[in-house]
Amino acid sequence: MLIAPRPDPAPAAHDRTYRALRTRIMHGEIAPGQALTLRGIAAEFSVSMTPARESLRRLAAEGALTMSSSGRVSTPELGNERIEELAALRSLLEVELASRALPRAHIALIDRLQTINARIAEDIARHDAVGYIRRNLEFHRTLYLRAQAPAMLAMAETVWLQLGPTMRALYGRLRQKEPPHFHRLIIAALKAGDEPGLRLAVRSDVTQGLRMLVG
Repeated sequence: MLIAPRPDPAPAAHDRTYRALRTRIMHGEIAPGQALTLRGIAAEFSVSMTPARESLRRLAAEGALTMSSSGRVSTPELGNERIEELAALRSLLEVELASRALPRAHIALIDRLQTINARIAEDIARHDAVGYIRRNLEFHRTLYLRAQAPAMLAMAETVWLQLGPTMRALYGRLRQKEPPHFHRLIIAALKAGDEPGLRLAVRSDVTQGLRMLVG
C-alpha cells in the first residue's frame, strides 16, 4: 500500500505570511521607511526563514517594499513624483471601475456603502487611522466589485498596496472630523444613475488627499 506524501507546509506558511504582511502594509499599519527583518517576520508569524524571505521578495516585486543593495528591507518613502504617478493611476483605474459598476448598482449595494461610510465616521471619532484606511478601501472595493473587472481591480489593489504607508502619513495630516465628502457624492451619483457625476466624484476622492502631500 502506497502512503501519500505529506503536503509541504512551506507554501502554506509563505502564503499566510505574505497575505498578513500585505494587508498590514495596504492598511497603513507599517509607517513609511520602517525596516523589516527576516528574523522579525519569522518570529512574529512562527515560520522559518524561507517563507519569511519569499514573502518579502514577493511584496518587493509588487512595489510594497524596497530592498537596498545592502539587503535592508523597508516600506517605501515616496517622493512627490511617485505620489503623483500613483494618484494618476488611481484616477484612471478607479474612475473606469466605478463607471463599469454603475449599471450593476442596486439598492443593497448603496445601503452597504452607506453603512461602511457610517463606520468610517466611527473610526474618525476614535482617531483610528488604520481602521479609517481599511474601511475607506472597503468602501471602494465594495463598489468596484460590481464592475466585474477582476484584472483591473487587481491593478487598483496593487496601487493601494504601494500607497498604504503613505496613506497613513496623509491621515495624520488631514485630521479629518467626518467621512470623506466625496463618498456622499459617489453615493448620490449611484442613486441618480449619474455617470458623469460618479466619475467626477471618484476622481476627486482618490486624488484630492494625495495632492496635499505634494503641495
